[in-house]
Amino acid sequence: MWVIKIGGNAVVNAEAALEELAAWARAGRRWVLVHGISAEADALGEALGHPPRYVTSASGFTSRYTDARTRDILLMAYGRVNAHLVAALHRRGVPAIGLRGIDGGLLEARRKESLRVREGDRIVILHGDYSGTPTHVNIDLLRTLLDAGLFPVIAPMGLTREGEIVNVDGDRAAAAIAAALRAEGLIFLTGAPGLLRSFPDESTRVPQLHLEELEAAMAWAQGRMRHKLLAAREALQSGLPCVWLADGRRPAPLTAALQGEGTCIRGTPSPGVGGQGETLVRYSADGDPFFA
Repeated sequence: MWVIKIGGNAVVNAEAALEELAAWARAGRRWVLVHGISAEADALGEALGHPPRYVTSASGFTSRYTDARTRDILLMAYGRVNAHLVAALHRRGVPAIGLRGIDGGLLEARRKESLRVREGDRIVILHGDYSGTPTHVNIDLLRTLLDAGLFPVIAPMGLTREGEIVNVDGDRAAAAIAAALRAEGLIFLTGAPGLLRSFPDESTRVPQLHLEELEAAMAWAQGRMRHKLLAAREALQSGLPCVWLADGRRPAPLTAALQGEGTCIRGTPSPGVGGQGETLVRYSADGDPFFA
């Protein structure tokens, strides 16, 4: 079982990834696909007169500020992208099934109603945010679908215990799903050749990292790559053996990653971390979650 996260960046070659996933399915290899929508959501927000707002947290992570209207825009964007991915897989003979994280309680999340963000030299508090961090995966639902021969395609919106819909970071959702499924591996298809030591110089690709090196790497990684490293750390600490940061722009991106291109991040499985179908989460002093 593999979990693949395909980024929402417009430069990612989704068609190439779908071709490989279809070949994997024909060969009997099972997988779950998690997808992003960043380019689609940005364009839709602009068209609806509610452009995206990106903020940087006190701990240095940049993300989309999700007010109530932005959340609804994300739901629309996820619906469109998810439907097209499912249809494209069916054209390739794959019995894919589209899901949102809210369906069947697939992704339970903890809402962060307030965000501590940087504005210049100041740290300010933003209220009314509808983003969340995954805390539980309905593994029984996923296994039922997989055992029925279906291939889940997941839009990572989550549901809180109070029934609120929240925007869940797709990378961290993929990490939680991979950990819950005890997956063989997690592959992030990105708009870069892997982790770059000196962004944007692609000749500085880091071919391999280990779990204990991730903390230092997050200090110099740029942009969305920091989120992927955080998600990789969460997955590895939950027992996943390996995570790949792969170049999603090229033909046959999955094969290339498994043959040594991109960045391979390895960790030692930790026995007893997480329960059956569950991911345990703790929170740092500033509210940023990390997996136990």
